[in-house]
Amino acid sequence: MKIENVTASAYTIPTETPESDGTLAWNKTTLVVVEARSIGVTGLGYTYANKATARVVHELLAEVVQGRDAMNLPEAWAAMWRVVRNFGQTGIAAMAIAAVDAALWDLKARLLDVSILRLLGAARSSIPVYGSGGFTSYSNEQLQDQFGSWAEQGITKFKMKVGREPARDPERIRAAREAIGIESELYVDANGAFTRKFALAQAELYSQFLITWFEEPVPSADLEGLNLLRNLAPAGMDIAAGEYGYNLGYFCDMLAAQAVDVLQADATRCGITGFLQTAALAEANFIPLSSHTAPSLHAPLCCAVTAARDVEYFFDHVRIEQLFFDGAAKVVNGKLTPDLTKPGFGLELKRRDAERYAA
Repeated sequence: MKIENVTASAYTIPTETPESDGTLAWNKTTLVVVEARSIGVTGLGYTYANKATARVVHELLAEVVQGRDAMNLPEAWAAMWRVVRNFGQTGIAAMAIAAVDAALWDLKARLLDVSILRLLGAARSSIPVYGSGGFTSYSNEQLQDQFGSWAEQGITKFKMKVGREPARDPERIRAAREAIGIESELYVDANGAFTRKFALAQAELYSQFLITWFEEPVPSADLEGLNLLRNLAPAGMDIAAGEYGYNLGYFCDMLAAQAVDVLQADATRCGITGFLQTAALAEANFIPLSSHTAPSLHAPLCCAVTAARDVEYFFDHVRIEQLFFDGAAKVVNGKLTPDLTKPGFGLELKRRDAERYAA
């Protein structure tokens, strides 16, 4: 069962409304879909990246994986990392590898006619989510409407963006807390907007609203700063980071620096293979793991690894995955439950719906 063909396509999808966080603003998202084929079976993978990612797949990665055994994924993984050596092993190159890696895992499971969760082995049958949105561009009413709709789906954990206008954040957090009640967990994400001492002051301020998760209070590359926040933040407030990890060395450095209470990983950046490796690292260091975005991809992965605590149910990606894929993840009672009856990730590209967004 040889890998016969690998292709990539890119699609750019406008956001429903302009969106922003503590350090960035955007009005569109690009989805790069990779398909890998063998003996009439097609595996599907994807990442959220620039359309240049598809070009890396076509010009570099396809050639090095085609002709290899579809069952021997470590061989293809190693070959892809070798070929990008001189082009940098983070960013677009890493996300291209991640999308191909996901397609190859999906292909292998489909060739064996099992779901990804069956292939990996289940640690649990379902995984809790946290609703993620609450953009700084939202009015308080938009924020409350979004969180209220998720609460109706049984979601009890919610994350909002902070940091663009710090003086407004207490008012916004208060509005969010009013929408979800005192029993639900509320997370905040600064996307690295703050300096160390200011982030510490904000943590103290947020504690009055019972914030249990402070994500990227300082830039994720500032491991000393994250360690400072982890040691001095109020009791009960976890410091989380890791979404920008493209390779295993990044996660090793973060754990060695004791930088986080919760390690995040994103398989659309570090690959399925990298995500599983990172989960083992987290477990070995007694640190819980949370996935970043792309819930349809992460639901079975987080059900397969014991270190996982939850999946980010990110508003933009939920919308895109429902639009582009039959079989996209849907929340029931605040959890995602992978469908074991469908091979691979259980996703099928809606080609006609996707065509209008082709980049």
